Amino acid sequence: MINAQDIKNGTCIRMDGKLYFVIEFLHVKPGKGNTFMRTTLKDVIDGRVIERRFNIGEKLEDVRVERRPYQYLYKEGEDFIFMNQESFEQHPIARNLINGVDFLLEGMVLEVVSDASTETVLYADMPVKVQMKITYTEPGLRGDTATNTLKPATVESGATVRVPLFINEGELIEIDTRDGSYVGRAK
Repeated sequence: MINAQDIKNGTCIRMDGKLYFVIEFLHVKPGKGNTFMRTTLKDVIDGRVIERRFNIGEKLEDVRVERRPYQYLYKEGEDFIFMNQESFEQHPIARNLINGVDFLLEGMVLEVVSDASTETVLYADMPVKVQMKITYTEPGLRGDTATNTLKPATVESGATVRVPLFINEGELIEIDTRDGSYVGRAK
């Protein structure tokens, strides 16, 4: 149990039978009345964001989470099989728990967040930016850099990304895995 005033960004709490991560917090001391904490919480399971006020001194159930590197090995049915980089144990992780799953390639290392007490996986995070080779796109036109026109391109993971007209097949590009957007050519 932790006090409401001990809440920080990234703290995981259990409330109403659900797990929430604190995205934002603000210590508020109004001119009249008691001090309180205004927080923005994100549901671990469905990703919904809620706002909640806690009075100072209010007890909250904190959840100890562990972040460990896991390497993606292969897909088995609907699950993705990962290997813990420290213990070399293999664990299946469901597709809906992996953020940016469309850009997942064999051998990639992800950060897996799990509940330390029950060892259940809460979610797995892809790196924010990944480099991928374009396997198919329409031919690019030389000198077509003046407009912000985009065209679809298929990358090696099978996902489709919108890229500028001057990008050609076989080029290495950088992609933001949070929203699947083109960042730039890989350096």
